[in-house]
Amino acid sequence: MTTHKNPVTMATIASTSYNPREIDNTVDIPGRRSPLITGNQTYSSVTEMVCRVAEQPQPMLWYVLFGFSSVTAVMFLSLIGYLIFTGVGIWGNQNPVFWAWPIVNFVFWVGIGHAGTLISAILFLFRQNWRTSINRAAEAMTIFAVVCAAIYPGIHVGRAWLAFWLLPYPSLNLWMWPQFRSPLLWDVFAVGTYASTSLVFWYMGMIPDLATYRDRAKSPFKRFIYGLFCLGWTGSSRHWLRYEKAYTLLAALATPLVLSVHTVVSFDFAVSQVAGWHTTIFPPYFVAGAIFSGFAMVVTLLVPVRKIYKLENLITLRHLDNMNKIILATGSLVGLAYGTEFFIAWYSQNQYEGFAFLNRAFGPYWWAYWTMVSCNVISPQLFWFKKIRTTPLLMVIVSIFVNIGMWFERFVITITSLSRDFLPSSWGYFKPTIFDGLMFFGSFGVFMSLFLLFCRYLPTIAMSEVKGVMSSTEHSEHAQAALLGHGHGNGHGGHHH
Repeated sequence: MTTHKNPVTMATIASTSYNPREIDNTVDIPGRRSPLITGNQTYSSVTEMVCRVAEQPQPMLWYVLFGFSSVTAVMFLSLIGYLIFTGVGIWGNQNPVFWAWPIVNFVFWVGIGHAGTLISAILFLFRQNWRTSINRAAEAMTIFAVVCAAIYPGIHVGRAWLAFWLLPYPSLNLWMWPQFRSPLLWDVFAVGTYASTSLVFWYMGMIPDLATYRDRAKSPFKRFIYGLFCLGWTGSSRHWLRYEKAYTLLAALATPLVLSVHTVVSFDFAVSQVAGWHTTIFPPYFVAGAIFSGFAMVVTLLVPVRKIYKLENLITLRHLDNMNKIILATGSLVGLAYGTEFFIAWYSQNQYEGFAFLNRAFGPYWWAYWTMVSCNVISPQLFWFKKIRTTPLLMVIVSIFVNIGMWFERFVITITSLSRDFLPSSWGYFKPTIFDGLMFFGSFGVFMSLFLLFCRYLPTIAMSEVKGVMSSTEHSEHAQAALLGHGHGNGHGGHHH
């Protein structure tokens, strides 16, 4: 038994060992695509690489990060408790800026969640195979970002214990009914649908991989838990048939959500009559911005994950390069939207609209505006250089700048328009309090704690989908080899013997 097992183990270790030199698979040779997965992987080595993340003890860095992020999360929850007992006066919200950091943070987190559904649904329907190594982590990130987003409206209502008044239920004592013509209500349904569909999509995609975890689990407890959640998956052809059908159906259902959720979030602003908000460009502008920030967050998280867990052969430079190209494209769209807004403000000759935009660039919040422009318009342009698109450290730096810029975008839109409204006598200057800052920081603690737990206990990479791509690549290579052999006559065919 020992002699039979050793060669397999050694071969596995050899093929999964970390290669310090990155294999550049971003270049296509004419007539042949570069492989998505590097290092001559087999089905067995892919399983080993993904499963060892959960099966082996975590590196010290994981414990340090988890300790820090869970303490931050506890601080956030404690501050929410303090907020409920004390009131929203602890925030910097004031007349005329009643909407301040809570809505900024809400829109920021909803935007972060955008990349997951785009990668899992739209890229799946377009048969983009490069999505397979990154979709699972991106979907998980979507769920955790929506959790962070959902906290803010709940605590922003002031009297959180009466939040159930927001629900449309018939009551003789409560003469209130939600305003169905309000985009704020549509937003609840849009984000709710998005969260529930993303959760089902994420979970369903994990079922075959959870079964692999179950089969490899050594402790009965783990076997029971993974067995419970993989719903008795056996890998039979009938199971696969139904799984594939359901996955495609869910992808088709989720695709409109990618566009709808941030469109509806933008309606919160666009249907109002506040200068700087009342604009038809908001839906496409918000969707492009959300995809932009979502992909930036995926790059920010996955580059360290692939390094820490030595997954460079699965999450390859090609995956990162493609994501950076999407960041470049959506960043350019966002830059175009900024320019279009200014043009239309001038072209409309509406004095309030014109003032709102001049006030953004040269008013008291000029620093926020130019931070936004620098981070969102200038920094992604660095991705025109292939060196930056394919160097992990440089791409993480750019993606962090993008995320800073996208938070400032929401800050600029919300705060500048409200702080100087139609009545100059009511103008004010919004200043965040320490509680605003700590609560935003704390929401990152919640997000990171959930993401680290996901890496620890669940399959970070969709093993079954990666293997599916490997087999299709092999088939196409065989077909290509056969075609070439046929085209060149019997002389070349002789080499196969």
